[in-house]
Amino acid sequence: MERPILYIAITNHGFGHATRTASIAATIQKLCPEILLILVTTAPRWLLESYIKGDFILRQRAFDLGVIQTDSLTMDKSATLAKLKEIKKNQNSLIASEVNFIRQNRVNLILADIPFLAAGFAKAANIPCWMMSNFGWDFIYRDWGGEFIEIADWINDWYAKSDRLFRFPFHESMPAFANITDVGLTGSSPNFPAEELRANWGITAPLEKTILLTFGGLGLQEIPYNNIDKFSDWQFITFDSSAPDLPNLVKVTNRQYRPVDFMPICGRVISKPGYSTFAEATRLELPIITIPRDDFAEAVLLLEGIKNYNQHQIINPKDFFQGNWDFLHDSPQPPKQNQPLAKDGNETIAKSVINYFQSM
Repeated sequence: MERPILYIAITNHGFGHATRTASIAATIQKLCPEILLILVTTAPRWLLESYIKGDFILRQRAFDLGVIQTDSLTMDKSATLAKLKEIKKNQNSLIASEVNFIRQNRVNLILADIPFLAAGFAKAANIPCWMMSNFGWDFIYRDWGGEFIEIADWINDWYAKSDRLFRFPFHESMPAFANITDVGLTGSSPNFPAEELRANWGITAPLEKTILLTFGGLGLQEIPYNNIDKFSDWQFITFDSSAPDLPNLVKVTNRQYRPVDFMPICGRVISKPGYSTFAEATRLELPIITIPRDDFAEAVLLLEGIKNYNQHQIINPKDFFQGNWDFLHDSPQPPKQNQPLAKDGNETIAKSVINYFQSM
């Protein structure tokens, strides 16, 4: 039998979709190494390699854009709309070129998080398209109204052509999809022993005074690092290479390390609302400190999710950006729900993919 080939299309927005998809791809590869993975994304190879240990093909293509942003919280809606109109205008040529690649490489199945045109590739190539996410881009754009309504309808029509959806926790209803399978939390697990990390990075503060700062691949321009001076007996960990040099700020610039690797040695994580960070922190039962985002519809779902399933502090943006971080002295709120979320999302999706190939 020919080697099974899986085409994995990843939405072109920050690093969160790439890392959550890479963790699922890594599980597929671990359970069934003979499946050839083709990852289709503009995310850098080093990021994917920090999740996927075996070989994979990287095809650097973008079929959507999510939202054009200058950092993790600042969006450019007019530039986003212009780019979406351009994609809509060129959709036929985008589909044609990708179908040619899919046929030449004998792809058997498309797994997408969650570029809408992937359903068009699958229909034209006569193979299934399975999608996975906690939201669709139609949900984000529809919330903005105006000309985005027509764009949302167009995207909704493409999503409706997919064959299956694996719906993550912290989700919207995703009504475009007819065949929905709800799964547990997805995400990666730490790669390094806690004591090794503490020794290698000089982390000596106790767990409750060790704080992880992570704002995704786009970063955040205005983190008030000067507040860290007020917590001299605490230690803070950041992946922001442009952060200032402070005695109690550990800057992680080695690309083999990921935020999830440091979570077990931290008492809390401070993050923007983002599925990947929230899911990995919740899997590891690490309390979350975060700020609301009124202009991004997914954020409401994520905040509700951590209120229900994780210890949390939801703070006023003013307290984060202009305050003195007194919130660090407060205790997190307990989750509202007694029953934890399942943590088997990676395995559920991976086994479904493997079963599909075995049934061919």
